[in-house]
Amino acid sequence: MKKNMRKIALITGATSGLGKAIALRLAKEGYNVIITGRRRGHLEELEKEIEIKYEVKVLSLCFDVRVYDEVEKAINDLPEEWKDIDVLVNNAGLAVGLDPIHKGVLEDWERMIDTNVKGLLYVTRVISPSMVARKSGHIINIGSIAGKDVYPNGVVYCATKHAVDALSKGMRMDFLPYNIKVTQICPGAVETEFSLVRFKGDQARADQVYAGFENLVADDIAEAVSYVVSQPAHVDIQDMLVMPTAQASGSLVHKEIK
Repeated sequence: MKKNMRKIALITGATSGLGKAIALRLAKEGYNVIITGRRRGHLEELEKEIEIKYEVKVLSLCFDVRVYDEVEKAINDLPEEWKDIDVLVNNAGLAVGLDPIHKGVLEDWERMIDTNVKGLLYVTRVISPSMVARKSGHIINIGSIAGKDVYPNGVVYCATKHAVDALSKGMRMDFLPYNIKVTQICPGAVETEFSLVRFKGDQARADQVYAGFENLVADDIAEAVSYVVSQPAHVDIQDMLVMPTAQASGSLVHKEIK
C-alpha cells in the first residue's frame, strides 16, 4: 500500500480538452495525478490549477507519446513515490484532415497513426509491467464513435480508432490473469480542440461541426471516467459509448436549422 494512501492516475494528452477535464476530475476525486503532453506551458498552468483547487499532488511530464524513447525515459525516471500508477488514461489522440482516401495527405495519416495507435501502445508498454507485477491497475483507453462506425472522408482516423477498439479487447485478454481492468470510453461529438486540429486552425469550419445541436463537453467524458474508476474491485465497465442526444451515429446528427 502506498505511503501517502492516495491512488495515482496518469493522463496523456492533458494539455487541453478531454485530458485536462479528466485530470481535474480525478484530482477532485482525490487522486494524485501525473499530467503529460507536449505543450509545457499548458501543463504548468494545469499543474497550478490543480494545486490551488485540490489537496493532491500533481506531477507534469512534457514528452511526445509518438517517440518511444521519450515515453520510456519519462516513465522510468519517475520519482519512487510516483512509480506505482493505479490508473492510466490513454487519452492523447487527434484527427487531422477530412479528405477522401484518394486525396489523403500522407503526413496527416502518419500523425494520426503515430499518436492514436503507436502512442497508446508505447505508453501502455512502459507502464503496464508494473501493474502486472502488482496484479492491480486500471487502463482506460479513450476511443471514439469512429471506432464503432465509419464515416466518409474520415477513413484513416476511423481506422485508428477501430484499432483502439481492438487493442482494448485484446488487452483485456492479455491482462486477465493479472487483475487489471481495461475500459474503453468512446465519445461522440464533443466540443474541444478536436475539430480545430482536424481543420488545421480553421475556426469557422470547426465551429460549423457543433452548430445547430447540443454537443457533449469535456466534463461529460470526465464524468464517465469518474464513474468507471469508482466501481468496486470486481466490476469492470469494459466499453462505454457516450453520445449527444442529437447524434445517432458517426455521421448522423440532427441539427436545428434557424
